[in-house]
Amino acid sequence: MHVLLDQGDEALHRQLQRAWPLDAEAAFGAIPTPLRLHADPRFTGKGVTVAIVDAGFYPHPDLIEPTNRILGWVDVTREPVVVQRFHTDQTPTWPEWDTRHDRQWHGTMTSAVLAGNGTRSHGLYRGLASDADLVLIQVRNDAGHITDTNIVRALQWLAEHAAEFGIRVVNLSLGGDAPPHVDNPIDVAVDRLVAGGVIVVAAAGNDGSRRLTPPASAPTALTVGGIDDQNTFDHAAMVLWHSNYGNTGAGVNKPELVAPSIWVVAPILPGTTVEEEAKALFAQRQANLKNSPAGAKIEARIASTKLITPYYQHVDGTSFAAPLVASAVVCMLEANPELSPDLVRQLLLATAQAVLGVPTERQGAGVLAAGAAVAMALQHRHAEFVDFPSTPYVTVRTVTFLLHHHRAQYVELFGSWDSWQRPVVLRADSPGVWIADLPRPAPGIYGYKYRVDEKYWLDDPANPNKAWDGFSGFNSRLTIQGESATPLEV
Repeated sequence: MHVLLDQGDEALHRQLQRAWPLDAEAAFGAIPTPLRLHADPRFTGKGVTVAIVDAGFYPHPDLIEPTNRILGWVDVTREPVVVQRFHTDQTPTWPEWDTRHDRQWHGTMTSAVLAGNGTRSHGLYRGLASDADLVLIQVRNDAGHITDTNIVRALQWLAEHAAEFGIRVVNLSLGGDAPPHVDNPIDVAVDRLVAGGVIVVAAAGNDGSRRLTPPASAPTALTVGGIDDQNTFDHAAMVLWHSNYGNTGAGVNKPELVAPSIWVVAPILPGTTVEEEAKALFAQRQANLKNSPAGAKIEARIASTKLITPYYQHVDGTSFAAPLVASAVVCMLEANPELSPDLVRQLLLATAQAVLGVPTERQGAGVLAAGAAVAMALQHRHAEFVDFPSTPYVTVRTVTFLLHHHRAQYVELFGSWDSWQRPVVLRADSPGVWIADLPRPAPGIYGYKYRVDEKYWLDDPANPNKAWDGFSGFNSRLTIQGESATPLEV
């Protein structure tokens, strides 16, 4: 199989079109998030609750259809704090929910990047945690400000009510005003949350300077910087985004890791002039005006407003890198609910991929590898495999493959070492753990993939080395070293 990316974007779009029957030109201006992050499709955050602290929110279809997943809306700018609870069969509303106010835009974007199910794109533009439940906490006041006081109030409310709502993860795509210092009240409030077992993810900021503001400066927060992957699958094409970095008052280097902060797909706020213009532009594009002077203006406007479809656009900033990491954490907790905040941090950093040529102080451990992090979370459910070498594990004579899959009844392994012809049946070593030992093939680069229950294909979640499979996903890659290595097609 050839890697379609080498044939250009048009080839990629044609193959994606087979999987998702949408207007290719309109729908594929940016890579869908699960593909971009090499996510494990088995885990979508089901049963895990995440809180988003942001300026304001709108009950977007990607969060409430076909089933409402917003458990609560909280306004900490009021005295006393206003709390509204919702059921899965409700359409959630709250004061001024339908005003389409500017303050609703940012929080709607971050919540959908994290947990949207892509309803308005037939599921294509979903977040990783598309089945997670949410609690939305509004911190922007009527004067249009996000104050340190309100951020602290939000964090204190979470510390008191996280257990009540089952909140395991908090996303903070915002920044305070106070300079970081050891006893900064925002950082202290974050530390209290983490000590209570809640994982807190914070955006580093977008100035590109050696300067941190709370909550990015909180020592126990997972602070996320940004990278630009050039809207491709090529890790070598990644470059650093102009995100903030530095050392906290407690001597901790930030960020811990980085994630895409450009070309991130997010929904347009419904009912706004942006949506009205987007609908009009794509309707005009469909009228075959692309090659006319008027069509050129339409294309230029679509590009300048970063539109992807009439309902989605791509957005920039570490405000959107942070929820990508938070969504991966949610999926890790679905895979292994027993993970502590410290262990989540360890697994994320252990699986991150460093960007070549970028100083460690700017990228931390490297780029989020969502699928690999979930695979390690699964591995920690089985104490006997915690110290197992990375899979596939190559020795002088054999290659060992290990897959964690608790819902599988039958697993096969296919690979390019025999032209994908003869499947190897994995043995159930223990509940949820599948293993296969193969003779070591000749030196080269091979593609492989699992087939589960003779129904669907799965690339190796524990192996971040992947190549586009030419259809709607990836092949995992196995490299066998040797003096006479001759790379084989994958």
